[in-house]
Amino acid sequence: MTLISAKNLSVEIDGKTILQPFDFTIEAGEIVTIVGPNGAGKTTFLRALIGAMPIAGGRLVSKDGLRIGYVPQKLHIDAGLPLTAQRFLNLPNAADKGLLATTLDFTGIQPLMTSQMRDLSGGELQRVLLARALLQRPDILVLDEATRGLDHLAAASFYKQIELARTQAGCAVLMVSHELHVVMAASDRVICLNGHICCQGTPEQVVITDEYKALFGGDASGMMALYRHQHDHRHDHDHEHQHQHQHQHGHHVHPE
Repeated sequence: MTLISAKNLSVEIDGKTILQPFDFTIEAGEIVTIVGPNGAGKTTFLRALIGAMPIAGGRLVSKDGLRIGYVPQKLHIDAGLPLTAQRFLNLPNAADKGLLATTLDFTGIQPLMTSQMRDLSGGELQRVLLARALLQRPDILVLDEATRGLDHLAAASFYKQIELARTQAGCAVLMVSHELHVVMAASDRVICLNGHICCQGTPEQVVITDEYKALFGGDASGMMALYRHQHDHRHDHDHEHQHQHQHQHGHHVHPE
């Protein structure tokens, strides 16, 4: 089932073309990642597709009743605001108790429920934001560089949860990321953006294109193989175990 379909879509801001006309679709259960240099229009691309900003031209069609779960890059919390994770997840209305229990178990944030939002680490905060998004029972999860600022292991763990969310909740995932090779291992399709769609396809197809090499340099196919190999192994959430596993295989994670 097609969740979002764009035909000849373009975006302008203050009379300046930000995104040249493009076609795009995302299907139920698909993981699509948007990559591109700074200023490429990635966030604009996301916002236009979910109807959060006006389009200059083209046609945008969404599934009737489309439910979107949004995970931002970060959330600004007033240092003086007393707000626990439990209360945050139940704003503005109390979450369904059964769904809340399942979501807390899935994201592993039950121990954080009495913590103040302002005291959470970057990785903990992103898991709480993911839980809030999943409580919307989304057809599609939208993530705008949701792991920026996290260390490599926390980012890898977060992406693994995104994959599991796709499997368990049955939702599609549309995300922007700067962590090229790590996030690609979790993607069905990659779109390379730079004011227009330069190239798209499976991760292995995209990284060997001239357009990708021109933007990011070199042939990344060898790096892709490394991350695919690492990604195919089962990891728990213990950072020390993951570090030992990487060391045994000679893996050192460098997303960029």
